[in-house]
Amino acid sequence: MTRWAVLGGGALGLTAALRLGQRGHSVTVIEREPLPGGLAAGFEIEPGIWLEKFYHHLFRSDTTAVRLINEMGLGDRLEWHRPVTATLRDGVFHQLDSPTSLLRFGPLPLADRVRMGAVLAALKAMPNPRLLEGQTAQSWIRRWMGDEAYRIVWGPLLAGKFGETAGEIAMPWFWARIHDRTAQLWYLRGGFQQLYETLAQRIRDAGGETRFGTAVESVRREDDALTVQTDAGSERYDAVISTLATRLTCRLVEGLPQAYRDRYEWGRAYGAHCLVLALDRPLTSAYWTNMNDPGFPFMALVEHTNYLPASDYGGRHLVYLGNYRPMDDPLLRASRDELLDEFLPYLARVNPAFERSWLTDAWSFAAPFAQPIVTVDYRNHIPPFETPIAGLYVASMFQVYPHDRGQNYSVALAERLVNQVA
Repeated sequence: MTRWAVLGGGALGLTAALRLGQRGHSVTVIEREPLPGGLAAGFEIEPGIWLEKFYHHLFRSDTTAVRLINEMGLGDRLEWHRPVTATLRDGVFHQLDSPTSLLRFGPLPLADRVRMGAVLAALKAMPNPRLLEGQTAQSWIRRWMGDEAYRIVWGPLLAGKFGETAGEIAMPWFWARIHDRTAQLWYLRGGFQQLYETLAQRIRDAGGETRFGTAVESVRREDDALTVQTDAGSERYDAVISTLATRLTCRLVEGLPQAYRDRYEWGRAYGAHCLVLALDRPLTSAYWTNMNDPGFPFMALVEHTNYLPASDYGGRHLVYLGNYRPMDDPLLRASRDELLDEFLPYLARVNPAFERSWLTDAWSFAAPFAQPIVTVDYRNHIPPFETPIAGLYVASMFQVYPHDRGQNYSVALAERLVNQVA
């Protein structure tokens, strides 16, 4: 029996730990946060009512995550809907989530709508993005969909997510956004936190340990074992899986060769931020709205209770105002009240009737290393699972390329890792 430590208690770490435990190994999960779930973790808006800190759902194509949810006995709480996705352009909401709605999308000339629809269909049908390697999304979209499609639709979306690096983003990443996603969405009624609590319990049931609220300080190879130093002490393991961001793993692990660091301690990532609002009435009629008009201090408005009923949340209408920003951006450190003062005036551009008196509560959350900057040379810096340190393995969102980060690809990566190393 091998004694494993898994660093990180998100979807990837918990799934890896569960699969190791099911194979008879001894497993300890070490997570800095007090709860399991990582970026998909939730918070209680009141006792017993949970919501994700950052907007979350699954696509109909996310079959690996759905299979895990069913395995955990939660399938009866999984439900799917087809909520409205809209784009705010020139002060007008336009539904833009199907071929039919694209044909009605007035900001684009009809010929450009038809052209864009044909190209999107081709990307959806393309089985893999090999032919797209080495190209940026910006240049490819402009060539095949046209300058107007980029200016009106895709340019603002890329700039909203990647800021000043929008022009560097690799086309295979954009292919995955189109190829993988569906208009139909799954949600685990009651919140995804119950999935991660169940995973943690299953790990313990299999004889493993979960140590939440414990920060890893260093990892080093000593003789025939790996010593993991935490703020609670040190312990020796036969093998370690780090699911932390690659840069963070490189900072924590002693003795990694310089050649490894030069190749894999690389790249940039943005932090995620969400200001979550509780209102006493609906704000919009859409679930997801992309803010393609200039000037907004948030890139997406996600009205969760246009997907799940407000009655699930004590009658509250819940709205996420979401952003990705460089990790030194002041927004990631701003107080809740500072954010409310900055963001709320813009809601009158979304709904002219909005008044601050609609607000009944608000919460602010930020997380580092949430969105890798996927440039054209990104794939050359994806680390293998094995590292030069015997017994040390790495698995993180950096390795799901060309797919975007998300619960489904984290679960799939964990299962592939365990199949390979255990």
